[in-house]
Amino acid sequence: MEGEVDEEDGTFTNISLADDTVDSGTAALYTKQDSELLTMNCDIDGEMENQVEMEEKTRLINQVLELQHTLEDLSARVDAVKEENLKLKSENQVLGQYIENLMSASSVFQTTDTKSKRK
Repeated sequence: MEGEVDEEDGTFTNISLADDTVDSGTAALYTKQDSELLTMNCDIDGEMENQVEMEEKTRLINQVLELQHTLEDLSARVDAVKEENLKLKSENQVLGQYIENLMSASSVFQTTDTKSKRK
């Protein structure tokens, strides 16, 4: 149960530490100054939490922006590699055709019928 409160000057607040069902007679008394300090500490804690949350949000936003730039760079690199790949495929086709033409024009690469020459 709650203990007595001096209501005339209002300098003490009675806070019961015991369960209301059991009367143990123990109570903690806090002055108004103590209550104000606790309130101020809560306000400071709240401001610190807000500051920590804002710093965390800022850090996360910066990280997201950095990842977006990295993704853009990688995407541009992929596009460049695709273009280079297409260019190289085209060059390979031209070279392949050129080599085939050289081989067909050269007598060294002509197929010979060995059976007809033996007869």
